[in-house]
Amino acid sequence: MNEDPRKTNEKNYVIAIGRQFGSGGREVGQRVAQLLDINYFDKQLLLEASKASGIHPEMFEAADERTPKFFPSLWPLNLAMAGSTFMGDATMSDESIYKAQCQVMKDLVDRKPCVIVGRTADYVLRDYCPVISVFLHAPIDNRVDRIIKRGDCDTREAAEKRADKANRLRAEYYNFYTDKLWGHADSYDLCIDSSLLGIEGTAQFIVDFVKRRLG
Repeated sequence: MNEDPRKTNEKNYVIAIGRQFGSGGREVGQRVAQLLDINYFDKQLLLEASKASGIHPEMFEAADERTPKFFPSLWPLNLAMAGSTFMGDATMSDESIYKAQCQVMKDLVDRKPCVIVGRTADYVLRDYCPVISVFLHAPIDNRVDRIIKRGDCDTREAAEKRADKANRLRAEYYNFYTDKLWGHADSYDLCIDSSLLGIEGTAQFIVDFVKRRLG
């Protein structure tokens, strides 16, 4: 269902970036925001949400890009929202956190156009403002190199396992809260292998696409 037109921001836009773990989503997003002189948010969004809602930041951290704990990842969100008799306090808590985060995204785009990395921003804002959705991916060797270089893991084996786990959790989260599939081309406006152009080249490519798309 579309948002009430009186509550829709028709002026500001958001660039929503989905990404494989280790594909450079944070770096690309930050550079895109710099080039366009717009705001950038990733985990900072959690802090904004916790301040706005009064919920402790640690709860947002624990629920960040995670499906609700009680439900299997393939159960659709509309079943949970329908008031299932099996719904527990933990699920309600996760749902409250997600709703608070969604409201923060709308508040942020009301202030200024922005880049938001992850957290289903493309879906949450689809009827609220112009959205350009991007998905970044890269070959596993390239992602492992980046993961090790930034100090997240010491070995290639550990980096690959961490990437696989992070991507699985992100896919479950995205698929649970949206009617789309994480990482599938038809879920996004633009899919890019970030290893082909590098961080700067990928950011420049996205900026060019955004300018053409928004005229």
